[in-house]
Amino acid sequence: MNTPTLRDDARVIGLVSLAHGVSHFYHLVLAALFPWLKPAFDLSYAQLGLLMTLFFVVSGIGQALSGFVVDKVGARRVLFSGLALLGTAALVLAGAQSYLMLAAGSMLAGLGNAVFHPADYTLLNQRVSKARIAHAFSLHGISGNLGWAAAPAFLAGIAALAGWRIALLSAAAIPFATLALLFAQRAHLRADPAPVQAAGTVQDSSFAFMKLPAVWMSFGFFFLTAIALGGIQSFSSASLVALYGISLASATTAYTAYMLASAAGMVLGGFLATRAKRHDRTIALSFICAALMALLVGAAVVPGWMAVVLMGGIGLAAGVAGPSRDLLIRAAAPKNATGRVFGIVYSGLDSGLALGPLLFGTMMDRGHPGWVFGCIALFQVLAIGTALTVGGSSRAPALKQA
Repeated sequence: MNTPTLRDDARVIGLVSLAHGVSHFYHLVLAALFPWLKPAFDLSYAQLGLLMTLFFVVSGIGQALSGFVVDKVGARRVLFSGLALLGTAALVLAGAQSYLMLAAGSMLAGLGNAVFHPADYTLLNQRVSKARIAHAFSLHGISGNLGWAAAPAFLAGIAALAGWRIALLSAAAIPFATLALLFAQRAHLRADPAPVQAAGTVQDSSFAFMKLPAVWMSFGFFFLTAIALGGIQSFSSASLVALYGISLASATTAYTAYMLASAAGMVLGGFLATRAKRHDRTIALSFICAALMALLVGAAVVPGWMAVVLMGGIGLAAGVAGPSRDLLIRAAAPKNATGRVFGIVYSGLDSGLALGPLLFGTMMDRGHPGWVFGCIALFQVLAIGTALTVGGSSRAPALKQA
């Protein structure tokens, strides 16, 4: 097979990253419309929160399973199906007449979301040259952040003008349009042929990777960091208002600073990961910096404007770790099991995002906004241990051969 050119790599990275951005957009497709859904269906905040929990529970379970499907039938088919499910879910939600229909639409969206990480990372690993894979992971991560940032503005803007049903119908057009584009470019997303398995080895080749400690440590890394991320996404603004007495607009600016700085950090992290040999060290240093800044914010020992700056610093540090994180998992994945490994590992992300809001919401209800940032720091520090363990496991075979 010919070595991919820069143009080939850029096309694949762009197409896969676009799809990834759409999946992250759908993480918030309901949350952005809560102000309209609550009175429309006379719902409590607990009922609204349950819709998000359903999304991430289905996505987490589906993500673990979809990796097997990716390795069996190919990443391209699975990616296309995920986009189709997201569009269909938005249509179901737009036509919902009851809470049960909202729940069904949320679960359908979670099922669609489940396929993206196993399919995306398999395509990037197969189709992008090794010299540019770190940058591919960097841009892939940035696209997810952009999807998170775009959803509230897009959905709330349309809902304010034309209602929440029109907003969801408009959202449905996004994955369908993306699917049409990717289908037109499908030749560039072709999957590597599946390896032919010898008779009697199917069970081992399918599940042997689950015996590797590095896989479950990687799952733990995502679970811990996702809990911290869930706290930042859900309650950082409310916590900053309570701790510093700043306006909600200023607190929202702090969250925006976190997201933008995180995207910038991923760009920087892509260059660092290309040169670094010890990706676990990059992750450790990044999260130590992020945790220290989170502790400063939670202690409320800085002025309110500095808390906004520190939020950006937390995002920058976490973003720098992103490409190194993905390369670390790539190194831990056995050949021909990329989809399965990334599926299992990234299900930790959904698990943490499902648990995080519940944990931090309890802290806020009990009047401890400072604990939010303290626990964010705690989970980031705990994640360092899992990253160092994965890095050590990945280097062990090379050391034995040396």
